[in-house]
Amino acid sequence: MTHALNIVWNPSEGIDLGFFIIRYYSLMFVIAFGLGWYIMKNIFEREGESIEKLDSLFIWTVLATLLGARLGHVIFYDWEYFRNHLLEIFLPFRFSPTFEFTGFQGLASHGAAISIIAAMYYFSKKILKRPLLWILDRIVIAVASGAIFVRLGNFFNSEIIGKETNSPFGIKFLHDHFSPREAVNATQIPNPKAAYHAIASDPRFANLLEQVPVKHPTQLYEAFCYIFVFAVLFFLYWKTEIRQKSGFLFGLFLVLLFTVRIIVEFVKESQGGFESALGLLSTGQWLSIPFILVGLYFIFTAEKPVKI
Repeated sequence: MTHALNIVWNPSEGIDLGFFIIRYYSLMFVIAFGLGWYIMKNIFEREGESIEKLDSLFIWTVLATLLGARLGHVIFYDWEYFRNHLLEIFLPFRFSPTFEFTGFQGLASHGAAISIIAAMYYFSKKILKRPLLWILDRIVIAVASGAIFVRLGNFFNSEIIGKETNSPFGIKFLHDHFSPREAVNATQIPNPKAAYHAIASDPRFANLLEQVPVKHPTQLYEAFCYIFVFAVLFFLYWKTEIRQKSGFLFGLFLVLLFTVRIIVEFVKESQGGFESALGLLSTGQWLSIPFILVGLYFIFTAEKPVKI
């Protein structure tokens, strides 16, 4: 549906199988990891590596991504809250003011990047028996493809959205503006799904729809840009000899992905963190700068033997 050239975004929870709902956010993560496994399988076959090692790589990558992303959010963006609610870091519940199932709300890509690098260090030394940069130069191709689907998952969840805009590309995120309880109270329709649908399509609730601001779909901006990041890395690995330059693809990944992050952050709503203390840039932008600098280092030293 459109409203003044803008889409009204009112997604369902997921694919309803009757006895079980496959949530879109979870589905995007499954696709991300599944596609990553397939990409690395082809790379391992090309490089003559045992596919048995791929199983360990997959497990380590999944654990590092989820654990690192969670801790990254806790430490970088919301430590003031979580330092007083330590159990909620790893449990999908809120204990105060009332007990509530929340799921794991809050994952930070910067934390995931750090933990994946750490996990690859262990994997390269103990299992792969190759230099760290060998696996980093290759796994970033899979990570770039996964980043696309993670941001699509954020879009389905109506999270990590942008600032208000008059752009025709703007979107009205119903679920961001009205919580399920607020939608029910405003419409007096007891079913949240039906309440959201009424706000989006029923003329009787046009005044409620007018209250929903039009915002940048920053998740889609990032996902679109990450397609190009993935395409560049994929092309350079498969069609050129650049993979022979140890550290180049890893460095290029860091520069491209976190440059995208810095640019999109200018139209993204504040995610909190320490930006109020430093000013000028958002927390996400400050965190991206070190990754870009590290990436530039590896790009410019790629022809030299680099020891980590």
